[in-house]
Amino acid sequence: MPVSIQLLARFPLLAPLPHEILGSLSEEMLLRSFDRRATLTDKAASAAALGFLVEGRLQGVDFTVDGRKVGLYFVEPGDYYGELSVVDGQPAPEYLVAATKSTVALLEARRARELIAQNAVLAQAVMTRLAARLRAATAQRTLLSLPSPGQRLCALLLQLPQEAGNTGAQVAQVAQVPTHQELAIMINASRETVTRVFQVLFLRRVLVRDGQSLQLVKPTVLREIAEGRLDPGKI
Repeated sequence: MPVSIQLLARFPLLAPLPHEILGSLSEEMLLRSFDRRATLTDKAASAAALGFLVEGRLQGVDFTVDGRKVGLYFVEPGDYYGELSVVDGQPAPEYLVAATKSTVALLEARRARELIAQNAVLAQAVMTRLAARLRAATAQRTLLSLPSPGQRLCALLLQLPQEAGNTGAQVAQVAQVPTHQELAIMINASRETVTRVFQVLFLRRVLVRDGQSLQLVKPTVLREIAEGRLDPGKI
């Protein structure tokens, strides 16, 4: 199914492009839907396309040498993926799976590479994105070096994208909260362990549920736990 110009203009990466270029992309790009847990990119396969998430949620994952699944990052609606493979022409460094049923708009890799090379604004945006991914990978490596699952979970919660909460500017909230299983594979712990730590944090009102969002009521406590200066069981 072709992609409308109106839809393309909703993606921050493409929005600065002139109308005539968006019109050309509209004829070249295709929409595809993926069921939950479907694999969108395989680290053993060559780059195929630059993808834009229309709806749903994607997660980058990989596996340790002993076969354990590790969660790396999420792709939210309006975001894009596959830029590293588009730039260097190599297979993806991780797998990308659909965390929920998802729809993506795909631009063939060769065309995406040409588009980036011909548009300075896009090139700058992609370079900034690659730098952000490198910084995130460094933070993830540091997070995984923490000795306890409780420390790793609190550190991860502080790293998730935050916005001002409904109860006041001083309370931050995470709007898109990963599931306990998704969090578990990101911190190399079991889902049951993540659930137990959450129970303590909710009981002590360090965290509060607000509909689908998570209020970080006491970020200082989260930081103290992450740094090993406070035991979750002694809050």
